Amino acid sequence: MHLFDKMGFSWDRATVPLGVATSVERSVFCYKQMLAQIVFDFSVLEGNPFTYPEVKTLLDGVTVGGRKVSDHEQVLNLAAAAKELFSLVKNRKFRLDKGVFDRLHGIVAREEALEWGHFRGEGEIVDMTPHVAIGTGEFMLSHSTEPGAKSLKQRFHQGVSALRAEVPDPRERAMAFFLFGALHLFYFDGNRRTSHFMMNGVLMSHGMDAISVPAVRAREFNRTMVRFYVSKNATEMMGFLIDCQPEDVPKSNPEPSFEPSI
Repeated sequence: MHLFDKMGFSWDRATVPLGVATSVERSVFCYKQMLAQIVFDFSVLEGNPFTYPEVKTLLDGVTVGGRKVSDHEQVLNLAAAAKELFSLVKNRKFRLDKGVFDRLHGIVAREEALEWGHFRGEGEIVDMTPHVAIGTGEFMLSHSTEPGAKSLKQRFHQGVSALRAEVPDPRERAMAFFLFGALHLFYFDGNRRTSHFMMNGVLMSHGMDAISVPAVRAREFNRTMVRFYVSKNATEMMGFLIDCQPEDVPKSNPEPSFEPSI
């Protein structure tokens, strides 16, 4: 089976420049320094009304008044997931596997999704299937929820195995996984956020800068994602993500550094 069949979408691989590795230490240091901005960017993509100063205040341990409890908890969950990812990468424990995916989802979607920390169908709820709105009255349906999540687990295994075997460049592999997780909706909610954290885990584990979509580009991001959902072609979306990566290092390198275990 071809890589694209296993992923459920395609992209023009010739248009994706190789990523550049510096060091894991540098990448996690930069990530930690940008924590408040990363959490704010994430929250804006989710439609959370918290401002950057409010996010920073909350991360400093001070309660922000006048906001809904659900918005407050979402920001704290995003911050906790970002810190967990930082710890995993720093301690060389990040892996592109279901265990880490579930672990991060259990933090990102805590008390927000119907269930969290496992694929839909692995818990008590087996009669609900999520969808993604792609336009006025239009929705993208996902794979049906089934007891035990057999089909979802098979799809995940096939996709990750294909990425490991056929996509040697870490940045291309990271972006492909983000779109893979966002498309197939392995969880009831929080798929895009969790997949984004996984993408950054792959990047930082190879000494590459994490990708955060700036809040000012949220609308552009959403429009580009809708086109991806409809066309199942990821070329434009990958170009957008690369454009969001920090530009303080070159964006092409004939000898990318990567670890086969990721």
